[in-house]
Amino acid sequence: MPRLATRPILLAALAAAVFAPLSGCAHGNKKKADTKFIARDVDTLYNLARDRLDRKQYKLAAQLFDEVERQHPYSIWARRAELMSAYSYYLGRSYNDSIASSQRFLSIHPGNRDAPYAYYLIAIDYYEQINDVTRDQKITQQALDALGELMRRYPDTNYAADARLKIDLVNDHLAGKEMEIGRFYQRRAEWLAAVIRFRVVIDQYPTTTHTPEALERLTESYLALGIPVEAQKAAAVLGNNYPGSKWYGRAFNLMHKKAPTEGEVKSKKSKIDKRHKKLMEG
Repeated sequence: MPRLATRPILLAALAAAVFAPLSGCAHGNKKKADTKFIARDVDTLYNLARDRLDRKQYKLAAQLFDEVERQHPYSIWARRAELMSAYSYYLGRSYNDSIASSQRFLSIHPGNRDAPYAYYLIAIDYYEQINDVTRDQKITQQALDALGELMRRYPDTNYAADARLKIDLVNDHLAGKEMEIGRFYQRRAEWLAAVIRFRVVIDQYPTTTHTPEALERLTESYLALGIPVEAQKAAAVLGNNYPGSKWYGRAFNLMHKKAPTEGEVKSKKSKIDKRHKKLMEG
C-alpha cells in the first residue's frame, strides 16, 4: 500500500531555517579517517557532519553530529548537533534512532525554542511508518498521539498547522482499520461484532471518508439481525448526510427489499406476545 504521504517538504524547509551552517569554516577533509571519529575541533567536526548530510550519507552524518555532542558537550553547537542528528536519522529512515535523539534533546532542553521542532520530528517519525490497514495499528496510534501532543503544546506554530492535516489522514487510516475488521465479521455472518466495528467508525471518526460505507453496512447488519428500526435510523442518517452517494443507493434498495412492512412487524410482535402469554399461563 502506498505511504500516506511523501516525505514532508515542510520538514526540510523548517530544518533549513532552524539550522544554519557554520560560516567561515572549511569543510573537513574527505579521507577514510573521517569515519573513525578521532578528536577534532568543533568547527571541523560540525561542518564535516553537514558535508556528509549534503552528500545524503545520512547515517554517517548522524553519527558525526552525535560526535559533536560527545566531544564538545558544552559547545553552543552541541545543542544544534543533537537535533541535526535526529534529522539525519529521519532522512535515512532510521526512525527509532531519530525518535530517541529527539527525545534526548527534549529531556535536556525542555524549554528550548527548538523544542517544537523536536516534537514535530517525533510525530513525523511515527507518521511515516504507517503502512497497511491490515496490520497492527500501534504505530498509527503513536503517530496520532504524537501529533496531538505537538498541537496541544504549540498550537500556533507552522508545525501544528501541518500536524492538523496529518491527523485527518491518521484518523482516516484508523477508521479504515475498523472497516476492514467489520467487513471481515460480515463475511462470517457475525453481525453483532460487525455492528460494533461500524459504530466505532461512525462515533469516533465521523468526518472520515469511511463514514458513508459504515452507515450502509450498519443498515445491512441491523437488517440481518432482525432490527429494522435501527436499520431505518442508519439509512436515514446516510440519506440526510450523503444523499448522492452510492452507499445511500444501496441502503435505500436494501430497506425496500429486506425491511419488513409495518404489518409484518405487528404480526411478528403479535405472535411473540401470544407465545409469551401461553408460557406465562402454563
